Amino acid sequence: MFYEMRTYTIQIGKMQTYLKHFEEAGLPVISRYTTLVGWWYTEIGELNQVIHIWAYESLDDRINKRAALYQDPDWLEGFVPKAFPMLEKMESKLLIAADFSPIK
Repeated sequence: MFYEMRTYTIQIGKMQTYLKHFEEAGLPVISRYTTLVGWWYTEIGELNQVIHIWAYESLDDRINKRAALYQDPDWLEGFVPKAFPMLEKMESKLLIAADFSPIK
């Protein structure tokens, strides 16, 4: 399994709006394509960040599923136009679990 950890920095004062919009408009759509492993937001350290991890069978699986998501009208018209203006920064890391990892 491959895991993608996405970290988004949200504009100051927009966290609750972003969380609600993602839960209502984003999660139902992206869940058609991949599995959510976990979702967090920061309280200490660098603030105004959300961190989420998604599971994929392989890198090709990720490429194909992300491509399909980027063609989905519900994502493009229902989620992106409201969500993206609230973002200041986006980061994505691909993670591979170690043999001894409990999630493996």
